[in-house]
Amino acid sequence: VETTYVESVPEGADAERVLADLAEKGNKVIFATSFGYMDPVIKVASRYPNVVFMHCSGYKTAPNAGTYMDRDYEGRYLGGVAAAKYIKNNLVGYVAAFPTPEVVRCINAFTLGAQSVNPKVKVKVVWTNTWYDPAAEKAAAVSLINAGAGLITMNQDTPSACQAANEKGIFAVSNDSDMRKFAPKAIVTGQIAVWGPYYVKVVKSVMNKTWKPDQYFGGLKDALVELSPYGTFVSADVKKLVEQKKQILMKDDYAVFAGPIKDQTGAIKVKAGEKMTDKEMLSFDWFVQGIEGTIPKQ
Repeated sequence: VETTYVESVPEGADAERVLADLAEKGNKVIFATSFGYMDPVIKVASRYPNVVFMHCSGYKTAPNAGTYMDRDYEGRYLGGVAAAKYIKNNLVGYVAAFPTPEVVRCINAFTLGAQSVNPKVKVKVVWTNTWYDPAAEKAAAVSLINAGAGLITMNQDTPSACQAANEKGIFAVSNDSDMRKFAPKAIVTGQIAVWGPYYVKVVKSVMNKTWKPDQYFGGLKDALVELSPYGTFVSADVKKLVEQKKQILMKDDYAVFAGPIKDQTGAIKVKAGEKMTDKEMLSFDWFVQGIEGTIPKQ
């Protein structure tokens, strides 16, 4: 198996061009790893029916195009549980990239996790409208800290928001990778995805002709979602509580969004005894109670 990759591909026309170029060069399995690549994947897949396309975090499929996503909300929920003890002023500042269902889902899960330990926690959201802009991410974090946030977390690709927390003397929860070396005094833990084994599984299924255009959604029990190592200051009682919550999620992928859950207005969105479905979680477009901020129209 030979692997090629292209980095920093803008969403839109550039993505379509790169995907087609990869197909033209003979790649038989192509992974597209950003939500904004969804429509380009579907367009290019129709032109190359003998190539398998896999799109991360999307919801559109084709005969030769599937989707995959980690149950990131499980890691974000546990991150909220771990963070609860370290939140000053009961206010979290959340630096968020784009208002996609993935990001909204993560904000909600983190909030519910923190509130499961401390019901007084509120989360203030600022949108950066970028996945990767260290300066903008840091500026957003600083603005939240200046507004009273006593812990910072984010859905971004750089550690800049966590670095702002580190410099201001408050704690932070990271995202997607172990960022402790960038903010060693701040980071409690963070959600990470372990994609490698899944990619191997997909490639093998293509090779042995068992691949199907499924919509895969894997989580803690699939070893796809994990927490990054704890900061040295995190206490044993916090680790124990997180482990207890983790064991619940290992048995039930839907426990995070089990009712009753209210939205920002106080209206019941998930009734007691009910749980959100995968379809509902993959199209999240509302905030849970306790979140300050709005979801811009895409």
